[in-house]
Amino acid sequence: MHLISYIIQNTHLNEKCVENTVKLLNEDCTIPFISRYRKELTGNLDEVAVGAIVRYKAQFEALEKRKQAIIKAVDEQGLLTPELKNSFENCSDLTGLEDLYLPFKKSKKTKAETARKNGLEPLAKIIMAQRSEEIEFIASKYLNNTVDNEDDALEGARHIIAEWINERADIRNQLRNQLQRFALITTKAIKSRENDEKAQKFRDYFDWGEPLNRCPSHRFLAIQRAEKEGFIRVKIELDDERAIQNMERRLLKSNNACTPHIELAIADAYKRLLLPSLSNELLKKAKEKADTEAIEVFSKNLKQLLLGAPLGEKRILAIDPGFRTGCKIVCLDAQGDLKHNETIYPHAPQHNSKEAIKKISSLVDAYKIEAIAIGNGTASRETERLVKRIAFKNPIEVFVVSEAGASIYSASKIARDEFPNYDVTVRGAVSIGRRLADPLAELVKIDPKSIGVGQYQHDVDQTKLKTSLDTVVESCVNAVGVNINTASVPLLAYVSGIGSKLAENIVGYRNQNGAFNTKEAIKKVPRLGEKAFEQGAGFLRIKDGENPLDDSAVHPESYGIVQKMAKDRGLALPEILGNKEILKSIPLENYKTTTIGLPTLQDIIEELEKPGLDRREKAKVFTFDQNIKTIDDLQIGQLLPGIVNNITNFGCFVDIGIKESGLVHISNLSDSFVKDVNAHVNLRQQVLVKVLDVDIPRKRIQLKLHRS
Repeated sequence: MHLISYIIQNTHLNEKCVENTVKLLNEDCTIPFISRYRKELTGNLDEVAVGAIVRYKAQFEALEKRKQAIIKAVDEQGLLTPELKNSFENCSDLTGLEDLYLPFKKSKKTKAETARKNGLEPLAKIIMAQRSEEIEFIASKYLNNTVDNEDDALEGARHIIAEWINERADIRNQLRNQLQRFALITTKAIKSRENDEKAQKFRDYFDWGEPLNRCPSHRFLAIQRAEKEGFIRVKIELDDERAIQNMERRLLKSNNACTPHIELAIADAYKRLLLPSLSNELLKKAKEKADTEAIEVFSKNLKQLLLGAPLGEKRILAIDPGFRTGCKIVCLDAQGDLKHNETIYPHAPQHNSKEAIKKISSLVDAYKIEAIAIGNGTASRETERLVKRIAFKNPIEVFVVSEAGASIYSASKIARDEFPNYDVTVRGAVSIGRRLADPLAELVKIDPKSIGVGQYQHDVDQTKLKTSLDTVVESCVNAVGVNINTASVPLLAYVSGIGSKLAENIVGYRNQNGAFNTKEAIKKVPRLGEKAFEQGAGFLRIKDGENPLDDSAVHPESYGIVQKMAKDRGLALPEILGNKEILKSIPLENYKTTTIGLPTLQDIIEELEKPGLDRREKAKVFTFDQNIKTIDDLQIGQLLPGIVNNITNFGCFVDIGIKESGLVHISNLSDSFVKDVNAHVNLRQQVLVKVLDVDIPRKRIQLKLHRS
């Protein structure tokens, strides 16, 4: 099977589109660039489709690499025939390939290998032929220094037969199918650990069992974590008698003296070799499936968070609240630069609230503050109430901002490089303020796993998780666009075709030579060649530059077309920007070229209608119920405002303004059946919820989404 055929088989995409996309990928084009600026070649494939091609391309290449390794290994054993090589080469999945290779693996010392060394393989072949009635007599001929009697000879022969059975692809596939359809996953508590405090969150799985194919991903991952932490034992169970009978029907050809020995070999192969091996394989695949679903949930959440509503370029006072250690205050200018920092102590144990109010008020006046950002951690509600008591001279919007991951950022190398002369508390407060101004620009500095918007992110395959989350961040950054004259190195690094090293070079060049006035000037950055410029130029923005198109998503390769559109109407370029009436009247067919067709031309017109516009929503002020301060204040039946702060496969968590978030189970999202949680709620969405249950000892709150 060839690469293109493999991708088409798995994606059902058009052959020409796949061929062109693969060609672009081989030319080091990125997913955002291909999906945005090469629509004519790909047949207008979006990022999801191009991403699927990337994924299956990598799978195929890994499969081909494994095939070559296996063919080489078998050839070195002198056992490779043309037919066998053809079988390896035509295999289309890794499981089937490993089944084919199993008989040729160099095994460690096994019972079958010992029996072969004792000269018992001919006896095993006689038994397997199932034609002899004198098997005991025949076995006596195989006695030697290491085989004392007929029973030992027959046992050794059965070990060899069991290994043959284990290596048969048809037997493995038959049992694999049974496991996929009928296997149960069962758990039992480890008695010595079941009273541990940490074990209590897993107590639902102290005695659990259900069909594995119905076990949802979040439950499977919870079971895996409980086993890993040593609180439970996990077992795969199957109807053994039925499985063995199915094998006997396939292997037994007659009923004679050989039959009992083959039956014993079948039972041995099943219990000692096949079931453990295929159970592990099944659990591995279940883990891969659960990982995929969990990573998908995380990716969706991360995308919503990164594309969260920015307040924009405002002068912000940010507060990282606390009790004993005080509240760290920073003042930021409209570009997010730190102008002032200090600490106030309005809460216990100092209770200097009057001094704190006076200080905040004076800072707001001194730095012409337009908005206040308060972290949502310890002492957040108390700080919010304090700030709202202040009578400011001008209206000031007060926002509560998620602190998730802020501590990770504040201790990171990125933070140390940005603020080498300030401690972690100042850096954390700056991060809170900048998140309000532009969540995307600030959150790209933090390892996505630390942002806390997923399920079991530390239990899934970390390589796959990183690949997926990096793809999401790259997609979001390029969808919004990046101001090259203000962007940080971490933000620029996610721009298509740029990467970390070029991002450092861009910022270094900018620091030495001042702001870029044109996109062409970007080419002067050391090591930024034509390819990097082609991939990244469309996603970079230059505000108030020499060419107004530089503040748009129109790629420089298409500037000539836009200029011709303006010239054909007798207008200067700025006169058509934002002029929907003129833009809608342009006959796009007249501007098609051999490489630019209607999809790209339509994108150009759409961009010219709103050049430089950030299409994200603007941040909105939200107020929690001021009467709810702790979990003890909750009553069943209460209706409360909240913000969705995490989404999982089994529901969503809602911040209602206290330390503990409440769970809206998937069954409580709607009165009708809910298949996809994301179809009903979005991350950071402001919602109204009803309190269904409060478990104070376990700190658990059950909520229902209230539809007005």
